[in-house]
Amino acid sequence: MSIEKIVEQALQDGYLTPAMEAEVGRICDNASELSIEEYMALDRLMGALLTGEVVAVPRKQFINVMEELVLTEAIARVAEIEATSESSLDVGDIAAYALNRLPPLYATTEEGANYQRIRAKAELQELISQQVNEAISRNLDQPNVGDNRTPVLAKNTGNEVLRQVSTLLQVYAPSFEQK
Repeated sequence: MSIEKIVEQALQDGYLTPAMEAEVGRICDNASELSIEEYMALDRLMGALLTGEVVAVPRKQFINVMEELVLTEAIARVAEIEATSESSLDVGDIAAYALNRLPPLYATTEEGANYQRIRAKAELQELISQQVNEAISRNLDQPNVGDNRTPVLAKNTGNEVLRQVSTLLQVYAPSFEQK
């Protein structure tokens, strides 16, 4: 992908992902000389980052490649939906929903992350798309679900909390304690 296309995508989505940032860096490192269009695109990106029009998703010391893939898929799908309808979707809610249903793919080096990306695109891309689509459907069906969430445990007495925890343990760890 070219610098111009990456910048265009970042401006359109409002996000600069670590993968996009890495690709721009790779292009700049490998180019002996950038074109005037590439410099202009980088200037537009810098201005958008400074004004907050584009938000850089922070890079971590370790990389969960699944986060990058889900975020990229979610941003693309949300941008597509918002461009063709009046719906407003929360990328964070959608990504979190999908990520909770997908395996993490952590790496500590860029080489490891590249391996995970290739593997995930080959083996998991359909599942990623499916989970993002399901998250979008749920978000469209229940757009204000966060407004009426209440913690279940907050309303209960200490004994009721213990009963709930005991019930959960019996369901999820039935043979934990020997009788």
